[in-house]
Amino acid sequence: EVQLQASGGGLVQFGGSLRLSCAASGFAFDDYAIGWFRQAPGKEREGVSCHSSTFGNTYYADSVKGRFTISRDNAKNTVYLQMNSLKPEDTAVYYCARGPCRGATMTSPARFFKYWGQGTQVTVSS
Repeated sequence: EVQLQASGGGLVQFGGSLRLSCAASGFAFDDYAIGWFRQAPGKEREGVSCHSSTFGNTYYADSVKGRFTISRDNAKNTVYLQMNSLKPEDTAVYYCARGPCRGATMTSPARFFKYWGQGTQVTVSS
């Protein structure tokens, strides 16, 4: 059974940092890209970042470029999202999901990402 478990969220002040983790199981982790998405209340789910499998390609939404860094540890079947210089507008539930890592796929998550973790809340206070 494919499982993804996101963790690491919390409450942080403006300008602070958090590191999210996405632990995967039930499939050949090395073979799949993993993406991070977020959804704020009343807004659509937004693609944040993804990390491909074979070549290490990454994608970042414009809103997080230069502040967030995605990485993966294949030995631990885990993808990380290091979030620095957090802003109140980063407040959302963050999800990880398995799917192809390209700009086009990150803007259509429901279509391209089949397996999702349960989400972890990130709240940034001003």
